[in-house]
Amino acid sequence: MQLEQRPLREVVADALRQLIIDGELSPGERLVEGRLAERLGVSRNPIREAIRSLEAVGLIEVVQRRGAYVARMDAADIRLMQEIRNVLDRWIVQAAALRHDDADLKQIDEHIRLGRAASEAGDVVRAAEQHRAFHLAIEAATKNPYATLAMNALRQRAELIFAMMVHQRGPVAWDDHQAVRDAIARRDTGDAARLMNAHLDDVVHRFLGG
Repeated sequence: MQLEQRPLREVVADALRQLIIDGELSPGERLVEGRLAERLGVSRNPIREAIRSLEAVGLIEVVQRRGAYVARMDAADIRLMQEIRNVLDRWIVQAAALRHDDADLKQIDEHIRLGRAASEAGDVVRAAEQHRAFHLAIEAATKNPYATLAMNALRQRAELIFAMMVHQRGPVAWDDHQAVRDAIARRDTGDAARLMNAHLDDVVHRFLGG
């Protein structure tokens, strides 16, 4: 994996996060600093810094005297996370419906198009990337930079769920996204919030085997 020319601690944290999201590092897997350093072509120090930063957002768990592990998600954890996401996403999608412009809709449309194509092609990594970009585009449409700041920690965990579910739902999930987009375009705040919450609840429900 080739790393970009950015501050090393940020690049390594992003690289580890992506390995987790892509499933190359599995929930519960022990993170061996030496192996990760060799894999990413860096020393152990930025690996340690990256582990600390990802521990802070819940993607990694550090167990005293045992080491660092990719976080596991149980049903209780997911339901608690969903309580907060439903509130934040409801405000975000309503604000986007009220404040968006044509450029925002164009960006959202592009992520739906690319995401649907990736799902139809079976490219789950690309689909997960476009899912993240879709939500970021809606946050940008609120014209409030604190929306993304507030969502960042929850997004890390939510992306794990989507990455695990995208192979099951495939193009169907993008129908949900299209419906949310259309409600935003109509400036229908009530329908946009209802559709977004229903989409999020359905993903979690399926993930938990309900």
